[in-house]
Amino acid sequence: MLGRTFFVDWLLQFIFSSNGNLVMGIIIGLVIALIVVVVVVNAIQQHKEKQEQERRAKAAKQKAIIDETEELIANLSHLPPNPNVVVILNRRSLNATKKMSEILPESKSIKNRLTEVESRLSASEDLSSTGSGADEKFVLPDNDQQLVVVLQTIKKLRIVLKSEQTKGSLDGQTFTHEDKKLDGMQLKINVESLYKRGMQAFNKEMLGSARQYFEKALTTLTESPHQTDYVKTRRVEIENQLEEITSSLKNTNAKDAEKKAKAEEDDLDLLFQPKKKW
Repeated sequence: MLGRTFFVDWLLQFIFSSNGNLVMGIIIGLVIALIVVVVVVNAIQQHKEKQEQERRAKAAKQKAIIDETEELIANLSHLPPNPNVVVILNRRSLNATKKMSEILPESKSIKNRLTEVESRLSASEDLSSTGSGADEKFVLPDNDQQLVVVLQTIKKLRIVLKSEQTKGSLDGQTFTHEDKKLDGMQLKINVESLYKRGMQAFNKEMLGSARQYFEKALTTLTESPHQTDYVKTRRVEIENQLEEITSSLKNTNAKDAEKKAKAEEDDLDLLFQPKKKW
């Protein structure tokens, strides 16, 4: 009887002990499983956030292209009409809008924008095909602030055209043709600005400063790879202006030398004249 009771007590102790280990094992297993779940969920969340950030960055890049293009289209009003450039810019804006629509397919505003740009591109292509807006003489604005806007627009346009040509969106022949025209406008702005300052200095009889402005303008014209009629005509005019300045400087120097000689002669006469007796 005593042996039986001892066996039962040992068996119960073994069972409870085993259950305790089992429960502890289950708890540890659940904790490990929970940690794994948390790690996996965090990894998934971080991956989604990274994808969202990349998507926003791509969308922001395309929006920047669209905004820059729209600004250039608006500033084209300061330049002679050029339907070909309008087509190029509208096509650039359309390509960026399409990419943005792919990035944000749920956006209704982008879809509406896409339809609008497609219509505008079609209209500009029709205008370009009719040959409307033939090249006009480039007249510089009198306002210096407007002139700065024009110069900035031309520089940005040249960069954009080169970028489109590099990407394969613009053929080499069209790029060369349009870039040559823009280069001519940029050259004219630089030369006319120098010529204007030179004339202002000349009229104020600041001949040295005037000569520096004219010489710089002449160098710009001479080094231009495109020797157009404007370049040739303006170069002759500036050369004549420089000759006039050189002649004026010679006359001025001669007069100064004559005055100096006269002053020295008067000093000698005063020095050697007979002394008066008092």
